[in-house]
Amino acid sequence: MGNLRKRLKGLKRYPSLAVGLLLITMFFVVSIYTVIAIPYGEAVSRWSDTSLRLENPRLARPVWFDWFTGDSLPRTFIITLDDEETIVHEEPLADGMKRVTVTFPFEYDYDGFPSHLRLFTRWTYEAETTERASISVLWQKPDGEQITLTEHGRVPPAYTYYISSDRDLRAALNAPPHEGLFAVDPSVPSAEREVMHGDYAMILRADMPESASLDMLRLVVFGQVHGWAGTDHLGRDLSLALLWGAPVGLAFGILAAVGAQVSTFILAGISTWFGGRLERVLQWITQVNIILPVLPILIMIAHLYQPRLWTILGLVIALNIFSGAMLTYRAMFLQLKESPYIEAAQSYGAGNFRIIFRYLLPRIAPTLLPQFVMVIPSFVFLEATLAVLGLGDPYLPTWGKVLNDAYTSGALYHRHYYWIVQPAVLLMGIGFGFALVGFALDRIFNPRLRQL
Repeated sequence: MGNLRKRLKGLKRYPSLAVGLLLITMFFVVSIYTVIAIPYGEAVSRWSDTSLRLENPRLARPVWFDWFTGDSLPRTFIITLDDEETIVHEEPLADGMKRVTVTFPFEYDYDGFPSHLRLFTRWTYEAETTERASISVLWQKPDGEQITLTEHGRVPPAYTYYISSDRDLRAALNAPPHEGLFAVDPSVPSAEREVMHGDYAMILRADMPESASLDMLRLVVFGQVHGWAGTDHLGRDLSLALLWGAPVGLAFGILAAVGAQVSTFILAGISTWFGGRLERVLQWITQVNIILPVLPILIMIAHLYQPRLWTILGLVIALNIFSGAMLTYRAMFLQLKESPYIEAAQSYGAGNFRIIFRYLLPRIAPTLLPQFVMVIPSFVFLEATLAVLGLGDPYLPTWGKVLNDAYTSGALYHRHYYWIVQPAVLLMGIGFGFALVGFALDRIFNPRLRQL
């Protein structure tokens, strides 16, 4: 114990160790927060359910992109019937009809145009009536100009008006609707259009049966930036995958490292002590396994069977038990096997397994710690590599899956660099942190490198 305390005190001599521990601690804190704040089921649902991302813009940059442009790029905002600024007016009409007028006032002071506009409505009709609401949607600009967006008769119970995709409106404005409705002069070329700042309003007039009701009305103005991580081509918030990538990567890396290294360590100690046929068989298996290409084997298995993440983890551990570390540990155990204190243990009648687990393995156990730390990043990168190749867990959002989606969607060609840079930086950060700690521990616990 005194020797161990002396070595731990020597950690102060390695400033890089403090940086590595800080990085690793940050990833652990993020992992714990993520698992608690966004449970597994919720994360999978939010990542795969299309209905949960209808109100997110597609391919929106992170909000910190403003730092590099100097502009205030538009954010996504939603206006609903429940907002205090919303004005609802109802008046009776003839023949059992009524007119409902809903006014959505809002201020727009961003330096760019929105990326999209969409109006969601939901209506309730009595089963016995065949009458349906007819609506007209108007747009009022700060200078008082009023534009008719659409007129629609017999509105279904669930109706979505895709304003930006309205071809008639586009032809009338001579510009994409999400630009023309906010432009000072929509008729000028796109590069010369200026945003008109001020107070806007969207007005919906609906003539409907008295028994009908307007249950939901939402105007979504999609921005060019969204959240601290941006969105992908499907409108999914990348922050979800970036957060969940930390616990998945750490869990996979740590479990694979501990499972493989501990198994290798114990098998090496047992085979070296007993020697004979057992040692020859394990050495033969190790030599064969060393020349096997692990990544192609995992790619083949993942392609044929599409296993879940934890099945892949078991395969990774199994393929890494008989690694080159088996030969390294064997060389260490051969030296210890001839030590005087081992002979002393044999002389007073200690059994084979008592000698192995009480005297042989504990003597080399400190070298396991730097080994754990050094191999964890390789397993994290392995999981990410499989996901980048489209062979990872089909449900979990991870860093590798984000990179795979970015690659298949041509993110680089369309200059969506944030989509690739963010998960890549996190992968490099976790590898850098473990590498700094591993190198420092190796210099302390490895007798060949020790400087204490």
